[in-house]
Amino acid sequence: MTTPPDKRNAKGGKKVRVPFRRNRSKRARVSDWTQKARDAEDNEVDADTEESVSGKGDLSRGRTVIVPDGETTSASDLKAGVVVAVRGLYADVDDGTHLYSCTIRRVLRTRLIDERHPVTVGDHIRFQAETPRLATGDDPSTSSPLTEGVIEEVRPRRGQLRRKVGKRIHTIAANIDQAIIVGSAGEPAPKPHLIDRYIVAAHAGEITPIVCMNKIDLDTDSSAQAILDRYDRLGYATLCTSAVRGDGLDTLRSLLADKSSVIAGQSGVGKSSLLNSIQPGLQLRTGDIVEHTSKGRHTTVTARLLRLDVGGYVVDTPGVKSFDLSAVGRHELEMHFIEFVEHVTHCRFADCTHIHEDSCAVQQAVEDGAIHVDRYESYVRLFEEPTDGVRRR
Repeated sequence: MTTPPDKRNAKGGKKVRVPFRRNRSKRARVSDWTQKARDAEDNEVDADTEESVSGKGDLSRGRTVIVPDGETTSASDLKAGVVVAVRGLYADVDDGTHLYSCTIRRVLRTRLIDERHPVTVGDHIRFQAETPRLATGDDPSTSSPLTEGVIEEVRPRRGQLRRKVGKRIHTIAANIDQAIIVGSAGEPAPKPHLIDRYIVAAHAGEITPIVCMNKIDLDTDSSAQAILDRYDRLGYATLCTSAVRGDGLDTLRSLLADKSSVIAGQSGVGKSSLLNSIQPGLQLRTGDIVEHTSKGRHTTVTARLLRLDVGGYVVDTPGVKSFDLSAVGRHELEMHFIEFVEHVTHCRFADCTHIHEDSCAVQQAVEDGAIHVDRYESYVRLFEEPTDGVRRR
């Protein structure tokens, strides 16, 4: 079926059909049935059960927005770039040579209302560069112009870190190749369950997870190394690092080269310190451990895409709270624990939760030592974790 030519209004411009915003939609439930029945001749009234195929019926409605000809540009006039930071309705875009502060075309915001924000860090976009101007009140003889632009198009995404905010999906970072999941050998103590949470988030976003144990110089009893070995046996890439002694920095640098990566981990594990060691010019803020909680201070408050001298980008993210798994259904969790996969098909029940059922092959594998008990406990905790006051669905 061929796509019909764009419809245009009398004054010029392309008509685009979009859904209503959630607070502008027609009421889903009719509340005045009594009055409708009184007005009907036979005192009976039925709800609508069908509508015209035109898409303009009472059950499904939309609105038409017009993109004026003056607000559109040909593809040859647009520049390609990557979003490196988002600040409200503005986005910083890197085209490889310059940094542009861009607004987002209004029709683009309207058509992407399912997302909490139409663009995010890591998005590959096309934009129209505007004429540079000076900030209000600046002296032209001493000030450099601000380079501005308008984002016209967001390219399809891959490799996403996402979370759910209300009924909308918030994409923290897009077009990510790999997630460097950083744990700490001490100060704060390693938390395998948190590493498992990040691995599930990476799998769900189709991102390759790599487990990194930082502050390995504090691993006096080799307990952190034992945790790392657990993931190595599962087939995940692993490495030990120390920003203090320099352990593993060359390996980490080679892993980051020419890739789009995200650095994930709880606050205080040394994510910013590692990046500063890889590329000192970044000068990222670092924080100390809060003594009475043994937790790190949040020094990174928003996601940013940082260009590396070795090639590629790295996303520096806020701490643990950015990685809730409310967008992952609880019956999808089993596929993100890779050692479960070979056992799931041998469970007695097709919808086995692997928690309380009889003849569960996964529970049997835990008893036999084929699945580590800590990994199984992580699965149970994630499966039973409440989301917005209710159990995960």
